[in-house]
Amino acid sequence: MNTGVLLINLGTPDSPSVKDVRKYLFEFLSDPKVMDIGWLKRKLLVNLIIVPSRAPKSAKIYQELWTEKGSPLLYHGKKAKEKLQESLGKNFHVELAMRYQNPSLKSVLGKMEKMNFSKLIVLPLFPQYADASTGSAIEKAMSIINKWKEIPEIKIIEKFYDDDGFINAFAEKGRQHDLSEYDHVLFSFHGLPVRQINKGHKNGNCETHCCKTEINSGNKLCYLAGSYVTARSIAEKLGISKKKYTVCFQSRLGNDPWIEPFSDVVIEQLAKNGIKKLLVFSPAFVADCLETTIEIAQEYKDLFIENGGEKLQLVESLNDHPMWIDALVNLVKSTSIVAHNP
Repeated sequence: MNTGVLLINLGTPDSPSVKDVRKYLFEFLSDPKVMDIGWLKRKLLVNLIIVPSRAPKSAKIYQELWTEKGSPLLYHGKKAKEKLQESLGKNFHVELAMRYQNPSLKSVLGKMEKMNFSKLIVLPLFPQYADASTGSAIEKAMSIINKWKEIPEIKIIEKFYDDDGFINAFAEKGRQHDLSEYDHVLFSFHGLPVRQINKGHKNGNCETHCCKTEINSGNKLCYLAGSYVTARSIAEKLGISKKKYTVCFQSRLGNDPWIEPFSDVVIEQLAKNGIKKLLVFSPAFVADCLETTIEIAQEYKDLFIENGGEKLQLVESLNDHPMWIDALVNLVKSTSIVAHNP
C-alpha cells in the first residue's frame, strides 16, 4: 500500500542548443495558462515572432548556465528527489517530472500508473500559487491521471509559501552570509502580468484585498500576496527590519502591465541612492536556474555596479539543502496523514 509522490518543476531545455531551446520555448509559451490570450493570437505570436527571435538569444544564455552536469534546475531537482526518497523510506515512491520538456509528465506518470499506488501526492515545486505555474502543472498532471484505469486517492499540495520548513530553510541559506555587511536586502520574485495576478482573487484586486500586508479569504491564491508573506516570514526569521528590505519582481516580458516594483528598476535606483552592498533572495525558486544564476547573479550584479554599487550577492537557492529535504518530508507526511483521514 505505497504512496506515490510526484514532484513537478517548470522545465528546462534538453540542451542549450538553439533547436532544443526552441522546442522548450514553443511548449512553454503555447500553454494557454502562460500566454492567456486568444488561441489564434497566441499561435501567431509564439510561432512567428517570439520563438524565432528569442530562441537564438536564449540559447546563448543557456550555454552560460549549462554545466558538466547539465541544467542546474534538473540536476538539483534529481538530487533533491533522491534525498527525499531516502528520507521517506520504502512506503513512499518519489518521482520528478517537468511541466515542459523532460522528464515529461506523460512519461513519469506512465511509469507511476504501473506501480498501482493506493495514494498519490502531487507537489508542484512553486511555493507561491500562480495559475501559470502551479495551476498549469496540476491541470496537466490531472489530465493524464484521469485517463488511468484505476485512479488512486489524490492529494495536491498547491502552495507552501508560509510553510515553516520552507521558510526556515531559506533563512538558513541567508545565515550563510554576514547580514550586517549589507546595506539592503532584496526579495526578488518572478513577475507575472497584472491580469494573471487578478485571477487569484474571487473579486476585486490586490489593493482591495490588501495583498501586500495580509492573507485573507479573498486572496489566499494570489501570487503577490503569497510572495509578500514569504518575504516577511524570512525577514522576521533573520531579524531584518521592514526598512532594510524591498520586495520586487523580475523577468517581465512584453508590453502588458506586470506587477511592480520591477527588480532591475529597484536595483538601479538603490545603487544611485548610495546603497553599496546588496543581498538578494529569490524565494519563488527552490532550485537555482537561469533566473537566479544568470539574471540575478550576473545581469543584476552588472547593473548594480554600473550604477555605483559595489557588491551584489545572490543567496543560493534551496537546491538539496538538508533543511529543504526535511521541509519536503514534513509536507509529504503531513499531507499523507490528511489523505488517510479526510
